[in-house]
Amino acid sequence: MNYRRNYVPGGTYFFTVVTCLRRKLFANSQSVQILRNAFHYVQQNHPFKVVSHVVLPDHLHMIWTLPEGDADYPVRWRLIKGKFSRDIPSDFLDIPVSESRKSRGESPIWQRRYWEHTIRDEHDMENHINYIHLNPVKHGYVDHPFDWEFSSINKQGKDRESIRFLMEMRDFDLMEFDI
Repeated sequence: MNYRRNYVPGGTYFFTVVTCLRRKLFANSQSVQILRNAFHYVQQNHPFKVVSHVVLPDHLHMIWTLPEGDADYPVRWRLIKGKFSRDIPSDFLDIPVSESRKSRGESPIWQRRYWEHTIRDEHDMENHINYIHLNPVKHGYVDHPFDWEFSSINKQGKDRESIRFLMEMRDFDLMEFDI
């Protein structure tokens, strides 16, 4: 299967990265801290700005902006996944390794691929930031986005009124299609 990636030097990208078999590897603060450490480690030599993020037990969503002239987000994801895979304690991983993964030398921690979308404009950016912040509610982990610990919502200055409006719209949209 051929996957086409869009490479825009200095671009801003939305990503979804999922754990292998959707295992809940980020269900505790210790594993999320190991993930944070992997990000900081990679950013030292391959800088990027995290615009928005949420880490859920089995996947994460992020928006990054790369430095001017740089479009190499795949190397960053490879390094982040590798660092996390090396640093996570083995007692966190009671995971069998498939023959396919063994033959490729892959860990059983991450799905092989990830979703990438190039942010086109401010409207697109706002839509993706809202999606990120509402994701813990969508998956039923919390009733309100501000209650999710592993999210950038509290650092981004989103006021509670705008989030309340988004949640009301989300509920309205769900009712419209739930016939």
